[in-house]
Amino acid sequence: MPTSDVQAEKTALRKRLIARRSQMPESLRNGYSRLLRDHLLEFPQVSAAGTVAAYFSVGSEPSTRSLVFALWKQGHYVVLPVLLPGGDLDWASYEGPDSMVPGPRGLLEPSEARRGAETVARAEVVIVPALAVSESGMRLGRGGGSYDRALARVGEQVPTIALVYDDELLPSVPAAPHDRPVRAVATPSRGITWLPSRLSLAVGKSEC
Repeated sequence: MPTSDVQAEKTALRKRLIARRSQMPESLRNGYSRLLRDHLLEFPQVSAAGTVAAYFSVGSEPSTRSLVFALWKQGHYVVLPVLLPGGDLDWASYEGPDSMVPGPRGLLEPSEARRGAETVARAEVVIVPALAVSESGMRLGRGGGSYDRALARVGEQVPTIALVYDDELLPSVPAAPHDRPVRAVATPSRGITWLPSRLSLAVGKSEC
């Protein structure tokens, strides 16, 4: 499929998904976010990780704020993205709610010293945002390409987990050659599911 057609399909799907998220009652969104938090905190690879790369949710995304706080309180070294002018991601440590300051595009970012774009390569688990994920592991983001660049730096044996609502795990999503898959998806009702791009350590385990 021509690149222009893929981009048009992505744009149309993004609009539908964002509109559907915006219509979700806040109470329902909060309930789903708590379920996702608990699934991740109970996931063995997360529990064992020294360093976790995560993100600070905004708007109608599944909330990660209590997840990030809980990981930090449990003693994990949590790094969060800092958006660079060219769209790439730097990373800085989360040091509690008071360490977060306003960033570009309505984001909140850590005020701590930046650790460099390669920091994500040293994380033992990477938790990423998504608007949808396909059953083959392809992720639909918001179109900036920031996380495709970040995921390209992550080793093949590192769990990369996208957080979505139940109806956002789809049979397929439009994808371009530069798009990077994730190895697992977390949904409120199913927990964490390994996808076909899953790690060798997860072969034979469709769900945890």
